[in-house]
Amino acid sequence: MSYIYLKKSAPKRFKLDKLKKKSVAIGLFSLGMLAFFSAIFPIVKYQVEYSLKFQQIINPLSTKNYNNTGNILGEMTTDYTQISNWFIDSPAAQARGSVFSNNNPDTTYLISIPSLKIKDAVVDVGSMDLKKSLIQYPKTALPGQLGNTVIFGHSVLPQFFNPKSYLTIFSTLHKLKIGDEIQISFNGSDYVYKVQEMFEVQPTEMSVLDQRFDGKYLSLITCSPPGTLLRRLVIKASL
Repeated sequence: MSYIYLKKSAPKRFKLDKLKKKSVAIGLFSLGMLAFFSAIFPIVKYQVEYSLKFQQIINPLSTKNYNNTGNILGEMTTDYTQISNWFIDSPAAQARGSVFSNNNPDTTYLISIPSLKIKDAVVDVGSMDLKKSLIQYPKTALPGQLGNTVIFGHSVLPQFFNPKSYLTIFSTLHKLKIGDEIQISFNGSDYVYKVQEMFEVQPTEMSVLDQRFDGKYLSLITCSPPGTLLRRLVIKASL
């Protein structure tokens, strides 16, 4: 009786497994690059489109143009959803004493920006938590009063904008145009402000909080480009 022994091999399967691993690696790399560019592209686009309008062409790699941490995204251990942390590195903040204490009554009111689809967003005069509402900065004029009503809001990359989320609500603030309306309902009265000016300042610039008593003004402030702490975008409007 004769026996024939055949060695079983699976070269095709080996090649298939190798091909699968290569495909997975390429797929993960592609997803990583897509995520990277989806974060970087909006920042670059903002710099090209809007920094021209604000007459602010800046080098995003230059540390002198943003906070003292030298980080375009800010100090990762600092919670910037707390408005009291926004000016903490500024000598001017210390010079003004307890700028973060509140001498306005604890109250809330509503703000709407029709062109950005923001409707009846809550502004809290007594809070410091930007995760829960927009914040009117302490020691600034209340709506309808002589002076400058200063409202801060959080922003992220524009593709995540949700007008009902306070973590993203000011992500498209840069799309406002001169003459656009900002509506405020406060203490039983309705006020309509019109945008007059848009500009950017350094993160430690305290002059945006200054009060002028020759009229009734409104300032909306957020980080720019959205999703970074590079600069502050300021929208100035008057009643």
